[in-house]
Amino acid sequence: MASAGLRLRTIRATAFLLTALSLMVVLLSAYLRLDGAGLGCADWPACYGRLLASEPGELHFGVVRLLHRAVASISLVLACALVWQCWRRPSIESAAGPATLLLLLMLLLSALGIWSSDPRLTLVGFLNIMGGLGLVTFSWRVVLASSPGSTLHSHAAPTRTLRLGAAALSVTVILGALMGASYAALACASFPDCGGRWWPGADDWAALEPFAVLATTPTAGDPGGATLHLLHHYSALATLLLLGAAALQALADDARRHAAWVLLLLLVVEIALGSLAVLSGFNLWLAVSHDVGAAALLASVATLLRRQPWTDKKETAAV
Repeated sequence: MASAGLRLRTIRATAFLLTALSLMVVLLSAYLRLDGAGLGCADWPACYGRLLASEPGELHFGVVRLLHRAVASISLVLACALVWQCWRRPSIESAAGPATLLLLLMLLLSALGIWSSDPRLTLVGFLNIMGGLGLVTFSWRVVLASSPGSTLHSHAAPTRTLRLGAAALSVTVILGALMGASYAALACASFPDCGGRWWPGADDWAALEPFAVLATTPTAGDPGGATLHLLHHYSALATLLLLGAAALQALADDARRHAAWVLLLLLVVEIALGSLAVLSGFNLWLAVSHDVGAAALLASVATLLRRQPWTDKKETAAV
């Protein structure tokens, strides 16, 4: 029994470390992508998207890129050890599932690196951004699954409000990743509108095409880029309302109160970071922080989804 407890603590500690390393991967990836795009240049915004003007394979190879590769390599080794700890007999299936998905995602991202040298490929950039966020989510799910009592107590289904909020957050993250992969930051310089526009035009939906090969960056007022911004704004508003309501409901429960407060705080911080990033002309560190905040928000929602206690059927139906 003591060895089983030690093994569970080892799995949880490894998953905690992987979560921290995954957050660092998200931060470093965002910095490399956004700084290379020109967010850190002196003559901003004239140099935004300068990576698109270079030939594939000519990316700057500096200390940050070396650090990114080192952290990713260490994470892969730890993920292999984590999967082995989860699956060796007797297996801990609640933690083994997300741990296996985490390892598979790392391997897929490693294979995707073959095409990552060309910033013109929107789909590759999109998958890299989404993959980094997935690393944080899966590693944190292992932490939750290996927490004391997590394998001993059942959890009721999440409330409808929380499920809808999680879906809205997923849509918001996808739109934000597509915006980052298509270098559409400068297409909108105002908030909450987009250069006087409040809704996409009938012919502006082509911006949602993930297979585009970029030649130049969308300029201010670009219809496709503005569409991405507006859709991202509205989905973020839906996320704020739905997850905010779900968190307020959860405050009434002692077991979920801490997770609910964290979710409310992250919602406010993330909305503030996104708004300030637009109004500041996309300051590099505000934009990077917004990416890291998205990863933390996904982990926070996973925590609240996990901590659903058994409730009276009438109460659950009422929600």
